[in-house]
Amino acid sequence: MKPEPTSDTVAKDADINSLQCLAFTLGDEVFALDIRNVREILQYGAMTVVPCMPPFVRGVINLRGSVVPVIDMLTRFSGSRARIGKKTSIIILDAAVEDGKMELGLLVDAVSEVIAIPSDSIQTPPQFGSTIPREFIKGIGKHGEEFIVIVEPDLALNIEEMAALTESESVA
Repeated sequence: MKPEPTSDTVAKDADINSLQCLAFTLGDEVFALDIRNVREILQYGAMTVVPCMPPFVRGVINLRGSVVPVIDMLTRFSGSRARIGKKTSIIILDAAVEDGKMELGLLVDAVSEVIAIPSDSIQTPPQFGSTIPREFIKGIGKHGEEFIVIVEPDLALNIEEMAALTESESVA
């Protein structure tokens, strides 16, 4: 005889069948990152500008003695520079590099909440209609009545590609 599901087992099943994401905004759009990629969230604060960097590298911050580059996600995705406001935040994550991981900061307009997107509601990115390059999109998820772009951090924040862009900027 199979036991009746309790609210705890129903919640666990929902967690298994959904992707836990951190939702954030850039301009008027809502994006999400798999929560497993996120280390912490910081309120926007003092940042050191580094000369000869591409526009999407906003600067560096000191995070407990480590120098962490901060990527302006709006600039990275669309070329527009983010405006700093009361809710501007920096999402700290571990980005994949050849020999392991590297701390990276993502400048976003605001962080809203952790959401669960049901796995069966995540679709492949469309061939057209997105404001960001298609290869940066892991999928499009439906949360309530809203569609949310789920970012693929290994491609959108590819350290080797961004380093190559940095080198070409300093040569130009």
